[in-house]
Amino acid sequence: MVAGRVQGVGYRYFVVESAMALSLTGWARNQPDGSVEVIAEGPHSALSRLITDLWRGPRSSRVTQVTVNWTPASGEFHQFSIRG
Repeated sequence: MVAGRVQGVGYRYFVVESAMALSLTGWARNQPDGSVEVIAEGPHSALSRLITDLWRGPRSSRVTQVTVNWTPASGEFHQFSIRG
């Protein structure tokens, strides 16, 4: 979960570009509370890099918190996309 000024600033598209560049699968979606939820699967090193990117975000964003929850991969994703 990513909190801050992350909706209406192209944040989900930024996440998709970062995740695809790292060959990760999963999705990103806006939440009603103004945060962005990100589910990503791939190698630990690539996921760690994505977390760094999530803190950076696009220029017009302002990230105040990134909450990470590590769980086993489900293998259900074949690409990285935007949901809802």
